[in-house]
Amino acid sequence: MTRQHTAIFGWAMAVLVAVLFCALGAWQLQRMQQKESLLAQLPPTRAAAVSLAEAASTPGSLHWIDDQLQFLPGSVLLDNQLREGRAGIKVYQPARAANGVVVLVDLGWLPLPADRSLPLIRAEQGTQALQGLWAPAPATGIALGPALTAATQPQTWLATRMDLPAIAAQLGLGSAELAPKVLRLDPALPLGYVRDLDLLPNTLPPSRHLGYAVQWFAM
Repeated sequence: MTRQHTAIFGWAMAVLVAVLFCALGAWQLQRMQQKESLLAQLPPTRAAAVSLAEAASTPGSLHWIDDQLQFLPGSVLLDNQLREGRAGIKVYQPARAANGVVVLVDLGWLPLPADRSLPLIRAEQGTQALQGLWAPAPATGIALGPALTAATQPQTWLATRMDLPAIAAQLGLGSAELAPKVLRLDPALPLGYVRDLDLLPNTLPPSRHLGYAVQWFAM
């Protein structure tokens, strides 16, 4: 390889690295804007509760939901969820509204022991009156490896990220059936596990994303 070819290769690599860092910086800015937009929305009051069908018709807004939903088979356990410094999982189960829309219901958080053995999940049954917050699913982050792996318990999957199309496929649902958001179940309801209605659980605040964006652009 001549000196000229070496120089061209070096410049090409430098441009590629610069493009990559700029793309990462832009991604961090996008995440910051998404979270700022979410936090800018006023949480709805319970008096303004709507049905799941009404919430699904305006998916870009926060809604307080009050509806009769039928729980479906299948549990999705979202891994790497921290609560008060402890590692654990979040438990999600699909539930169907009268109009056919299916939503993943956030049933709450469970701790994992040191050996990371999964707890036995007790699936909810039948049609129940549910209340909670219609909110975005946890961010997927950078997709590495498969989104879901089968657990030893039947009809249970361990998820590394909330890939809704992949979850819909495992649950045997059509892509149009599964709602684009999740139902953050009211902590006062006597079912599921420990939970809250934090809009940005287990994730970075907007200011941190801005800081990371500046670092990527500077590099």
